[in-house]
Amino acid sequence: MTPRITIVGSINIDLVFRTPRMPMLGETISGDGFRQVAGGKGANQAVAAARQGAQVRFIGAVGDDEFGRAALAGLRGNDICIEGVLTVPGVATGVAGIFVDADGANSIVIAPGANDVLSVAQVEAAAATIEGASYLVCQLESPLDTVTRAIEIARAAGVKVVLNAAPAADLPDSLLAMTDYLVVNETEASQLSSVDVRGTEDAVAAGRALCRRGAGAVLLTMGESGVLVSDCNTQHLIPAAKVLPIDTTAAGDTFVGALTVALARGMTLEVATREAQYAAALAVTRIGAQTSIPTREELQQFIDSRGGRAALGLDL
Repeated sequence: MTPRITIVGSINIDLVFRTPRMPMLGETISGDGFRQVAGGKGANQAVAAARQGAQVRFIGAVGDDEFGRAALAGLRGNDICIEGVLTVPGVATGVAGIFVDADGANSIVIAPGANDVLSVAQVEAAAATIEGASYLVCQLESPLDTVTRAIEIARAAGVKVVLNAAPAADLPDSLLAMTDYLVVNETEASQLSSVDVRGTEDAVAAGRALCRRGAGAVLLTMGESGVLVSDCNTQHLIPAAKVLPIDTTAAGDTFVGALTVALARGMTLEVATREAQYAAALAVTRIGAQTSIPTREELQQFIDSRGGRAALGLDL
């Protein structure tokens, strides 16, 4: 069956600057290039899920401007249902300024625009879209009360919840307790767990702390070090696929979208995590946000080149 996934989240246009290094405070440097591409954590995750073969419905907001029209065209071009996306007059579409250095690392500044207008009432009006999914995916680039209400609707309907707690923010235990899969990076895990995550031992401690706070399972992404997977009983590190990174923008979003689709297809958490890692690894070998996200066919070819089923930890 085709996985049915609903995304509640942000839609941005990314203004991407290539630079040999990050500028220092007060410094002006010359960059190596510029691109304008569709982005936003919610939209990126929706595209990632759609390109992995899911039926995706999106709930969000854009401004009544050229950026908004471009973003919606991009979502439609990936066969994503945008009936739940509100166009808000007099408000700018969200914009992200992204600096990518020669090593592929990035720094990002976001102007939320219409994303801040996504309301509880809008989510409640789209309750059927959430209830009809097998998985709901949320992030924190939308108002927290709106995200919370979406998760409450999903939980009441028996829909599994994936929460990517990014950007970092303080969250109540009650919200974590409604989350089946909590995806965080080291910074986000540190803030939510009060454990300074600097290595694998810290990650294990943070994962356990977040499970104690109520999260069903915790996936702590650590870049090239891999993903620390924690649930109530076990913790184990799944190593990352080794590639030469060009641009890490949207790697985390690609991971979340691919992970959700794999889980919705019935994969175990470990196998789904491995597949999502390969999707993220392939994304960082390309430039941009949604422009870097692989299709199902591209991901399968990449996994086959790394050993196929054995690369996912499956029996041959």
